[in-house]
Amino acid sequence: MPLPAPALRKVLDAAYAEDAPQGDLTSLVLIPESAHATAELRARVPGVFSGGPVVEAGFRLHDPGAQVELLVGEGEPFEAGTALARVAGKAREILTAERVVLNLVQRMSAIAALTARYVALTAGTKAQIVDTRKTTPGLRELERYAVRCGGGRNHRFSLSDAVLAKDNHLAVLTGGDPAKLTGVLRAARERLGHTTHFEVEVDSIEQIGPVLAAGVDTIMLDNFTPAMLREGVAIVAGRAIVEASGGVNLGTVAAIAATGVDVISVGALTHSVVNLDLGLDVVIEARAVEVPGAHAEAKQP
Repeated sequence: MPLPAPALRKVLDAAYAEDAPQGDLTSLVLIPESAHATAELRARVPGVFSGGPVVEAGFRLHDPGAQVELLVGEGEPFEAGTALARVAGKAREILTAERVVLNLVQRMSAIAALTARYVALTAGTKAQIVDTRKTTPGLRELERYAVRCGGGRNHRFSLSDAVLAKDNHLAVLTGGDPAKLTGVLRAARERLGHTTHFEVEVDSIEQIGPVLAAGVDTIMLDNFTPAMLREGVAIVAGRAIVEASGGVNLGTVAAIAATGVDVISVGALTHSVVNLDLGLDVVIEARAVEVPGAHAEAKQP
């Protein structure tokens, strides 16, 4: 799934309005309008690339004539020192766009790299690694695209996309009475259209049977141990999708996947990631530019 262009443009417009509300004063003062330059986006650490559309749109938004060359494909791993992209165009505009592009691509590539590690640790199982709604406000489209670049999948995009009844919802509905669980969930199921996905979170083995009886599509086993997950998978026996959530990290994900769950949701993919260190360096100047007044001789008295 590509990164939607309207969503990307919205993020870039907001970011540039924040970073250069009245223009880039430093570049306007120091860099002649006629100056052109070529710069390379380089990795200072290993990672997995995500953000090619950001590089292209980010620089061309300021300079529609900029030549942008992506040197690494989306989802492709890279080593420290790798040139990821090259841009040639108006020097002022490259310098103005630089930080916003870097901020976004550094984060997206970090998410892709972390996702790829989780995916690798679950290889050979049927478990899919998916993200959560624990994303940076305003950046959900970009961060979830990065998860896909890393080989992961996306959970529901927003609260409007599916029903996911969690512990607080169930507490309000049942008042803590487990005998009411099947009835309230079945009534909710009957109010939904046939295309709407219905998922319910449970925090005990005892809740699985009553939730299954309501005809839900997915059961989320929250903070279950591997032994409890295996028991839960056996009880469900293919009658619903089984999702594991809570307590998932790089040290536990392989054991969780081995229990037979279908989905493992990992909030850390987006909420705890540390941006990768990438840099943009001017490497070629198309021609020397004479700065007006830079070499003017002092007038004799």
